Amino acid sequence: MQTELQQKTVLLIGASRGLGFAMVEEYLARGWHVIATARPDSMDRLRKLSGALEIETLDITVPQQIAALRARLAARRLDLLFVNAGVKNDDRETIADVSTDEFVRVMVTNALSPMRVIEAFADLVQPHGTLAVMSSGQGSVANNTNGKYEVYRSSKAALNMLMRSFAARHADDSRTLLLMAPGWVRTDMGGPDARLGIDESIPNLVTTIDSQQGRAGLHYLDYLGRVVPW
Repeated sequence: MQTELQQKTVLLIGASRGLGFAMVEEYLARGWHVIATARPDSMDRLRKLSGALEIETLDITVPQQIAALRARLAARRLDLLFVNAGVKNDDRETIADVSTDEFVRVMVTNALSPMRVIEAFADLVQPHGTLAVMSSGQGSVANNTNGKYEVYRSSKAALNMLMRSFAARHADDSRTLLLMAPGWVRTDMGGPDARLGIDESIPNLVTTIDSQQGRAGLHYLDYLGRVVPW
């Protein structure tokens, strides 16, 4: 456990369920101070946790809410900003039959909104801190050999490209930038047939994030710290 003077702070965006909630539990167990965000109707599980936890309201698809949270946290300093956001369309849909509204919903939630958060909160992160986003191995263009889940894949590939552009615009930044692939995990989104349990993914993912501190530049890694091809 960290002492109070050593205690680090993470702002964890999208923490009400699944991987995000598990990350809150993991960072609390490791002695971090956690600021966790959730939509107003999905805070019950977070409220039952104990430890150095603050809960904030945020729907990242609403720019006004991002701005309001940024104003509330203006005086804070973060060691880690982690953005966890993800939705998917029906797995059976291809780009040939997905509706425009559904395509926009997935892209706005998975690519545009996380980067709006990164842009809004980046200056609160310490000079040797970390800015990280939950990506996916399915965002790898090189690894797409079966063509499935193409709308979801496209949204994560777009997120990766936008994060790479952010890194290029901040080439002299001393902070660590991470795109994290958690593996295929048994959650509501991952489904019951997924290869990994949350307890296999998240503790390793958090360890990997912590191990990258001080390593400037952008890195696309899986939960075990292995490089994911672009």
